[in-house]
Amino acid sequence: MSEAKKMLRVKQVRSVIGYEQSQRDTVRSLGLRRIRHTVTVPDTPQVRGMLFKVRHLVEVEEVNE
Repeated sequence: MSEAKKMLRVKQVRSVIGYEQSQRDTVRSLGLRRIRHTVTVPDTPQVRGMLFKVRHLVEVEEVNE
């Protein structure tokens, strides 16, 4: 059997107002649209880098699927 893909649940907890455009773009590219919006994204190095860039705006939780 193949391993289950690791996923991350990402929730936006702070507004992007007042932050650099690149951080706004990063939050948007993660699929987040507003405060308290939650999305599930794959756990890849690219996504981890995006989350590191906006770690002050989001909460991250590992999900076993």
